[in-house]
Amino acid sequence: MMIEEAARELKLSYTREYHDSFIKEVNQRGLNFEEALTELLTEEVSHRRNRSYQRRITQAKFQQKKYLADFDDTVFPETSRKQLRVLTSLEFIKRKENAILIGNPGTGKTHFSIAIGIEACLQGFNVQFVNAPNLIIQLKEAVTQSQFVRFKRRFESVDLVIIDELGYLSFDESGAELLFNLLSNRNDKGSIMITSNLTFDRWHECFKDTTLTAALVDRLAYQAHVIDMRGESYRIKQTSSWIDSMTTN
Repeated sequence: MMIEEAARELKLSYTREYHDSFIKEVNQRGLNFEEALTELLTEEVSHRRNRSYQRRITQAKFQQKKYLADFDDTVFPETSRKQLRVLTSLEFIKRKENAILIGNPGTGKTHFSIAIGIEACLQGFNVQFVNAPNLIIQLKEAVTQSQFVRFKRRFESVDLVIIDELGYLSFDESGAELLFNLLSNRNDKGSIMITSNLTFDRWHECFKDTTLTAALVDRLAYQAHVIDMRGESYRIKQTSSWIDSMTTN
């Protein structure tokens, strides 16, 4: 059996694609069998991990790529900074805890949530990212197509669900009930991270039902990481800086 055939059957994609060039390199460097085998298996593992990471990133459906290294937390009070840094360890995902980021538009909630999601993918967790209005649309489509139970199971199967922009648009009654059902069933089965421009006492503005809202807040916020990210908008600050530079010039 040829190397390529054996590698294909064993699903060793790196070995299958690069064995010729690897053998040439081994001969040029004069590696012994143990050294060569160690390097080949190391490359195979690295290649497989990278493919797995890229697959999780694709499946997460992030609207853009953001990273923790680019997130500036110095604009927040020390208490908020400490809370945000606790989340970066990803221990809250292992413990199936929730995280709720509350703040006005432009303060970095979406950036931070995506960055946490990408870091989680890198560390082997399965993540799903969706903004709240689109989630309602997906839920209604699932109901129309008699796929709600399947949708709910898939939603519950990932390690971290990130729901962005809760509160920017209100839901109708059916949408609010579907989202309540989905989140209530998901709670305790895995972590939920929510970004919102509304404090809890205003969530009824998008759910339109105070009783339902109170029940949902009670479930999601119990022992959750609730972080105040209110402050000056990054976008407004950047625009002001740009205007100032233009005026100066």
